[in-house]
Amino acid sequence: MSDADSFRAEPAQILLVEDNPGDVRLTKEAFKQGRIENDLHVVSDGTEALDFLGRQGPYADVPRPDLILLDLNLPGKDGEEVLEELKADSALRSIPVIVLTSSRAEEDVVKSYELHANAYLTKPVDPDEFIETVRAFEKFWFSVVRLPPEGDSS
Repeated sequence: MSDADSFRAEPAQILLVEDNPGDVRLTKEAFKQGRIENDLHVVSDGTEALDFLGRQGPYADVPRPDLILLDLNLPGKDGEEVLEELKADSALRSIPVIVLTSSRAEEDVVKSYELHANAYLTKPVDPDEFIETVRAFEKFWFSVVRLPPEGDSS
């Protein structure tokens, strides 16, 4: 039993907001290889992400995510809009959001942190590096960091 298992009885609930099927596949592969038990939920645009988080429509019975991986470049409502709405909602703002995007633009980094992203990661182009990046932050966020309990709206 790993250290993470000793204090995490339930699988980690992770929401991946990503419209690129290749990146979704690589992220799933990385989490499958990781040691942290998790349920990875995937939505492909900003509107779906907000419906998932608000448990609306087809997402009425989904669990609250422990962590959100958010791409910035999404069709329709983009990642910055999702981040802004999420962090403005007192019931959801405590959920950590990791921006995982291909953008290396400094203004995207600055804007994401201004909107209260908890971390900003640039997706590596190399698939092996991409998987290693996902595994590294998985280990950090679920083995090192203490996440807020559901309902923490402070």
